[in-house]
Amino acid sequence: MRIFAYSRISKKDSNLDKQNAEIEQAGFKVDYWFKDEGISEKTSASKRPQFNALLAQIRDGETMVVSKLDRLGRDAIDVALTIKTLAARKIQVIVLQLGKLDITSKAGKLMLTMLSAVAELETDARLKRSPAELVTTKEQGKIQKKTSALSEQQKLQVVERLNLGESVKEVSRLFGVPRINIMRINAAL
Repeated sequence: MRIFAYSRISKKDSNLDKQNAEIEQAGFKVDYWFKDEGISEKTSASKRPQFNALLAQIRDGETMVVSKLDRLGRDAIDVALTIKTLAARKIQVIVLQLGKLDITSKAGKLMLTMLSAVAELETDARLKRSPAELVTTKEQGKIQKKTSALSEQQKLQVVERLNLGESVKEVSRLFGVPRINIMRINAAL
């Protein structure tokens, strides 16, 4: 049986080599590598080109290896749907993050269900915080107001440079802050 490996990185991430090395170091002799580069973690598995290419090539009963669970989908529902699709084809799915556990097995499905439930509880708890709780938390000093990365003097310098014709990109690099911050400063002053 052939072994397929899948890795994904977003534009801001650069761990494709790290993911591939993790799979090799785990002792898998990979026959086919599929790599989606520049694909956001918010993109569902069904919309990832190389993931779809893998699904088209892998045969029933073969093995798929990924370094982390989030490589199989954008959220718990997407991951569960992906795993259900693979399990229906009797494709063994190994997630190294879970200790080489086949998540299409009974024990793997139990582990995945527990992890999904914990993630859902955390999300629900975060969403259920009432405005009164947030006010109390803020009064206790647990929530801190974000401070600006630039002083008032630097903000004035930003506006001055922009008025002299420097681009937002140039000013952003000079002050070491994102371009959006430069645009907000310019709009506010």
